[in-house]
Amino acid sequence: MITFSHVTKRYPAQTLSGETLRTALAFRRPAQRPPFTALEDVSFHLRAGESLGILGRNGAGKSTLLKLLTRVTRPTAGHIRVHGRMSSLLEVGAGFHHDLSGRENIFLAGAMLGMSPRQVRYRLDDIITFAGLENDMNLPVRTYSSGMFLRLAFSVGVHLDSNILVIDEALAVGDQLFRQRCMERIHHFREQGGTLVLVSHDASQVAATCTRGLVLSRGKLQFDGNIQDALHHYHSQEDI
Repeated sequence: MITFSHVTKRYPAQTLSGETLRTALAFRRPAQRPPFTALEDVSFHLRAGESLGILGRNGAGKSTLLKLLTRVTRPTAGHIRVHGRMSSLLEVGAGFHHDLSGRENIFLAGAMLGMSPRQVRYRLDDIITFAGLENDMNLPVRTYSSGMFLRLAFSVGVHLDSNILVIDEALAVGDQLFRQRCMERIHHFREQGGTLVLVSHDASQVAATCTRGLVLSRGKLQFDGNIQDALHHYHSQEDI
């Protein structure tokens, strides 16, 4: 379903934007941010139905990997291949049009996945009920709280016709009851043969959800194997 082949992402040197006035008054050049390699020569293959946890400290390259996977940005080198329909929860409300209503955004998300309005309508009631937003679906989503954003985004992601689900710490938002319902829905998604990619700092959540783990450190892939061994490798890094 997903193949990363020698993928590297570099960011060029940039002038730091907050330095202009201060450096001008001091008759100095603006500060420069040096070139930065966020991900370096990463390769892995994920088969249909697998559940992958991506582990690493802050700055390890986890979010960059997900942005490359979901085509938010392009690699500097290497190739990425994805076969299937992908729903992503990279941040609360990402992909929503803030001036459209919750209902309209559901149809927009379905269209982006290549679904017809009729296919979306077939799942509409389940999406709204799971999100618990029956009284808010005709309001523009810019009026939603972060929790409402999350509930709608997650419900859309797991109910529409996708077979790859990408989640980046989205379950950290919301109350305990909703998080429990999300986990139950993720397990159902996996039982139906869905492919899952999850980033989380919650080791128990990763262990309960994923069967395989990647450990990143400073943009490089340090470990790829079963989830228990991956968690052990990750925790050994924390002790360094």
